Amino acid sequence: MPCTEPANLQYHSADTREEMGMAGIEKFNDHCWKDVIPQADLALYSGWRRETFVGPRPALLAIDLYDLVYRGGPHSPHELNDRYPNTCGIFAHRAIAPTKQLLAAARRAGIPIFFCTQETRPNNRPPGATSTRRQKPVAPDGYAIYREFTVEPTDVVIHKQRASIFQGTPLFSHLSLLGVQSLIVCGESTSGCVRASVVDGYSSGFHVSLVEECTFDRAELTHKVNLFDLHHKYADVMHVEEVVAHLDAMRMDRAAE
Repeated sequence: MPCTEPANLQYHSADTREEMGMAGIEKFNDHCWKDVIPQADLALYSGWRRETFVGPRPALLAIDLYDLVYRGGPHSPHELNDRYPNTCGIFAHRAIAPTKQLLAAARRAGIPIFFCTQETRPNNRPPGATSTRRQKPVAPDGYAIYREFTVEPTDVVIHKQRASIFQGTPLFSHLSLLGVQSLIVCGESTSGCVRASVVDGYSSGFHVSLVEECTFDRAELTHKVNLFDLHHKYADVMHVEEVVAHLDAMRMDRAAE
């Protein structure tokens, strides 16, 4: 069953917050968007400031970590666009190491892990049923999970047709079966499939934690502005070290039982 947020979060001490991988209200905007969001706009959204945290009984959703967005290597998408029109270039490659760190922590903690990618089987949809309005066709091999991320036998791969991992897929049923109450989200693109999945997760009653360093887009400005907006409305944007600290604390608690 999706969770409701604990009513007493404001009473956590600084030490308790650190142990739980939480961030205090004073660090609410301590994120990558500080150099693009004007101070006046930060003040405008001050009513959304709160402590951020990973919710109970989490699952990890790794959104669209497929080969297509890594093609061309760690270079600017502007340089690669003519040959690799769907790549995220350097933004995808710099997220590899923290994403592997997040996946490793999730495996240590024993939480469910869901990857997703595009449905590529023949005769699977009518014309026009696509995740975005991309005009150039994509070869099916572009949607294989990227080689840096090993899908383990216990992981689940969701094949989707639309932007959100929830839309038209069995994900909600799987989460219910496993007793998942909250979500940790990483992947791409921040403005597209990640955003759609976060909004659907929040709208379904899950607490959503979105990992900043493990999320990326084709354009840095688009990435930052969408993280800012999602953070204030639908998700707790958190740093990877905060989420890893929480997952490792979960592992220690489980070992002590």
